[in-house]
Amino acid sequence: MARAPAWDGLIKAAEKMILVTGAGGFVGTSLVCELARRRIPHRGVTRRGKNPFVIPNIDGQTDWTAALEGVDVIVHLASRAHSDGTAPLDEVQAQRNDVDAALNLARQAARSGVKRFVFISSIKVNGEATTAGQPFTAADRPDPQNSYAQAKLDSELGLFALSRDTGLEVTVIRPPLVYGPGVKANFGTMMQWIDRGIPMPLGAVNNKRSFVYVGNLVDLIIVAAEHSGAAGEVFTVSDGEDMSTTELYRRLARALGRQCWVMPVPTSLLKLGATMLGRRDVANRLIDSLQVDCSKTREILGWVPRIDVDDGLQRTARSFQQAELALDPIARSA
Repeated sequence: MARAPAWDGLIKAAEKMILVTGAGGFVGTSLVCELARRRIPHRGVTRRGKNPFVIPNIDGQTDWTAALEGVDVIVHLASRAHSDGTAPLDEVQAQRNDVDAALNLARQAARSGVKRFVFISSIKVNGEATTAGQPFTAADRPDPQNSYAQAKLDSELGLFALSRDTGLEVTVIRPPLVYGPGVKANFGTMMQWIDRGIPMPLGAVNNKRSFVYVGNLVDLIIVAAEHSGAAGEVFTVSDGEDMSTTELYRRLARALGRQCWVMPVPTSLLKLGATMLGRRDVANRLIDSLQVDCSKTREILGWVPRIDVDDGLQRTARSFQQAELALDPIARSA
């Protein structure tokens, strides 16, 4: 039976101060905008800019005293990929730094009287792929396949251990691929290919993957920041509609108002070619299935996605086109 609530929780959340780390990132920017729209008191921490709370280096030694003053809830989104502005760290060490940073913040939060720590993890903690009819759930045994996923799991375990020792409430959210206005990485690359009319060899891909629109993820984060049932729990999240990579490509092309060009290349050949180019990981993300079961999230939090897939893709496409037009207004209008 679903527990009541999302709206009651949001009303109470307006009385609390929420600290958002990684406030200048893709998800963080959307979160602070939504908190402002709902008039929920919040404080964003960024690594650069004119924000009053700029912390260039977030690590295991960061002093959070000033930022934590008066804070009731922390949403931890920040992650670290470099030792400074120029020198990349070893990947494993970079992920280790993320673990140290999360636990350092949580320890100081507990001492400062913060009530809840919402940690944004990743569905990759569960693994890299699912088999037909067996989506990942929050109760599955973790199976991280790389240092990024292992670091997320180590952070989760460390936070729950600290929660048992201090009473700090910990809530973990594991999203799959997040898309929305301003998205970069592989999703942004796909939009560029579609926009330029580049054919994609995806016509024979019949997988199923879960995605989450950034607005839906942000909505869940705000609910999880207050809902009494969220304490001590791990939640998965998605838009509630799974798609094959081919279907995503076609629906995204429609949202962009572009022709959809796909070639039915056998997936075995795609994986072989990607392996020869040293990009097997990219091929796996395009070809393998990765589905998420969000029934626990619905049952405990009463949460359902507010924005459907087509609406989310339309918003994402509009943002992409506006950005492209700003970069090259003459070419786009020709």
